[in-house]
Amino acid sequence: MFIAPHTILHPFGVNLVGQYLRRHTRFGFRASSAESVNWDKKQESSKRGRKNKAPAETGLEVLCDDGFGSVTVKDYLEAVRDMPKDDGGPPRWFSPVECGRPVVDNTPLLLFLPGTDGVGMELILHHKSLGMVFEVRCLHIAVSDRTPFGGLLQIVEEHIKYEHALSPNRPIFVIGDSLGGCLAISAAACNPKIDLVLILINPGEPFKMAMVSFQNGHSLQEALQKFSDSLQSMLNLISGSGDILRMDNVVWKLRLLMSGAAYANSRLHAVQAEVLLLASGNENLLPMGEAYEPFKTLKNCKLRHFRNQGHNLLMEYDFNLLTVIKGVNLYRRGRKRDVVIDFLPPTFSEFKKTLDKDYKPLHQLLSTVMFSTLENGKIVRGLAGVPDKGPTLFVGYHQLLPLEKTSIVEGFLKEKKTIIRVLSNQLLFSEHFGTLRQEFSLFDSFSVHGAVPISPTNMYKMFERKEFVVLYPGGVREALHRKGEGYQLFWPEKPEFVRMAARFGVTIIPFGCVGEDDFMEVYHYMPLDGIKSFNEDLPNVRATVTGEDGNQALHVPGFLPKVPGRLYFLFGKPIETRGMDNLVSDNKQANDLYLHTKSEVENLISYLKRKREEDPYRSIVSRTLYQATWGASAQVPTFEP
Repeated sequence: MFIAPHTILHPFGVNLVGQYLRRHTRFGFRASSAESVNWDKKQESSKRGRKNKAPAETGLEVLCDDGFGSVTVKDYLEAVRDMPKDDGGPPRWFSPVECGRPVVDNTPLLLFLPGTDGVGMELILHHKSLGMVFEVRCLHIAVSDRTPFGGLLQIVEEHIKYEHALSPNRPIFVIGDSLGGCLAISAAACNPKIDLVLILINPGEPFKMAMVSFQNGHSLQEALQKFSDSLQSMLNLISGSGDILRMDNVVWKLRLLMSGAAYANSRLHAVQAEVLLLASGNENLLPMGEAYEPFKTLKNCKLRHFRNQGHNLLMEYDFNLLTVIKGVNLYRRGRKRDVVIDFLPPTFSEFKKTLDKDYKPLHQLLSTVMFSTLENGKIVRGLAGVPDKGPTLFVGYHQLLPLEKTSIVEGFLKEKKTIIRVLSNQLLFSEHFGTLRQEFSLFDSFSVHGAVPISPTNMYKMFERKEFVVLYPGGVREALHRKGEGYQLFWPEKPEFVRMAARFGVTIIPFGCVGEDDFMEVYHYMPLDGIKSFNEDLPNVRATVTGEDGNQALHVPGFLPKVPGRLYFLFGKPIETRGMDNLVSDNKQANDLYLHTKSEVENLISYLKRKREEDPYRSIVSRTLYQATWGASAQVPTFEP
């Protein structure tokens, strides 16, 4: 395999224009260079167009192929074998050819800092997906290189400073694996004014191996053995990895790791950057809590723990790094994240992993049926009555324990290939739940598939971008209702969404959803503090609602499961607001349309409650027998509308 001449990128880690690496036919690399355009100028020229673009128009199509899963560990091993092990050259940056050119406008820069092996190819399973939304560059450190930690840090710092000087408003993402994590932390601590986002893979590992071994009385030989075993776990399938595992190289890597861990640990308190810690389950040297104790000093830090994944997290076949970045709302293209403009629509691999696999048992249990209403008033199965283009606002009833959220998102993705943005309570996006948010779970998958914190500003931006938006005016009051309050609407008094819809000519579609009472029965509730006091750090949660609905007691319902029934949706006849500018200033007309929409939702719910009695496959037993006869993928019939 051919790679570039042994030159460090300069100034500040960037080669002269045209000094490209020769490319391997399959695993080629190109040298990062001054070819990159000034990001700030590019951002300014497209700023106005970017604000008005829907997700599909920013370059990343809904359910596009992000390439994740097309490259495996076998490809990684082949690529590493092709990398020169002892070229005598200094550390250098390269840009993987597989990443291609980003398809998203104004992409941030992503720097990958490798682990103790120094190859720089550990990100290969994610090159294609990350390359769509980042400008990716990786650091390669030759096996024979003896650059001390301070020298490596200087290389990383110079590159970061150069890129920041070119584009001060462009965020720089830094992914650090093991030793790379020490470099990332140190660079961030030394440059607190540069906009950095750190993603650290198992960052507790270098602290454990390099520092705790001696504190626990382990000998140097024992520390070397543990460290060698750690390297072997990654390289045991690579023929010709003996150079990396030679004792002199292992001793050097361990010393490098120890110095890096000590340097980074002493400067953790100075880190101002956003930090995402990703830990996997096979942490054998120390308990998870003790290993990550030093990171509690970080001011802006999130943690996700993948308990069922191996130590080499980036090599796991079902671990998609881009999905995690999107799920924790970390991706941004400016100084501050905009939950509307910076949203990336779900890719096909994300759809298959989350909705079509992780939530497949739930969706099979719900067996959701969707109906829509055509312009002539006819009700049909499917979404034929729903407009193909936005802006569209869906207004409806919130099921108990948001039972319907994933179903409505899946339905629109499958039939309309459209992402539907669900306005959700800001509690779903809070990191104040401790261990509840440490697992990549339902909360994060909501963000991946379009959930957005409810606020007038976010609604305004989505209407401006002509998106499909779901609003539950009853909010958490309906989602956590008490016993005997099923299918009751708890809407606020003011018709604000009607005014905003009229301003943008939005099509309002009322919808009804029933089925919660076929799955669970509320039998008691546990009162909590009032909504306003419970959400002191979330001031926008119904704080502007007057009357009983704004002063209600928030409670967690206790429920008993039932033999599963079925979930039904009915989308009503579209209500056009285009040309109704008078609704913005006319309180009476706005209130009339608001009450009409509410009445339509109640009528749709009543219709579904009545018609579901005619469904011969409402029970899970009858549906199971039907699919046993016609196949698990067969669409189960329902009542005739």
